[in-house]
Amino acid sequence: MPQEPLKVEDVTPAPGRCILRLNGPILISNFFEFQTAVRADSSRDLILDLTRVPYIDSAGMGALVGAYVTRQKDGRRLALAGVTERVRNAMQVTRVEQFFQFYDTVEAAQSSAA
Repeated sequence: MPQEPLKVEDVTPAPGRCILRLNGPILISNFFEFQTAVRADSSRDLILDLTRVPYIDSAGMGALVGAYVTRQKDGRRLALAGVTERVRNAMQVTRVEQFFQFYDTVEAAQSSAA
C-alpha cells in the first residue's frame, strides 16, 4: 500500500484561536505532521477542520485522542469540524466520540467559542 499524504494547513484568521485544515487520511504512516502541528499550538481554542479527511486508522485516532487529553489537562478547547460520516462512525465504534465537540462547519465551531 503506497503512503497516502496528509496535508496540514494552518488557516488561522486571527490570534488566540488556531484552525488546522487537514487534507487526506490520518494514518500511522502520515500522522506525525499533524501531531507536530497540534503540539506546537498554544492557543486557547484549536479547531480541526476534518472536512477533507476521508478516513482514519487506529493510530490517527490515537493522535486525536492524545490531542484531546493534552488540551484538557491545560484547560484548552479542541473542536472538530466537518467530520465525515465514515470518520464519525469509526469514532463511535472505538468509543472515542464522547471526548470531542463536533460542529458541521468551522464557522459553527468558531461561533460556539465566542
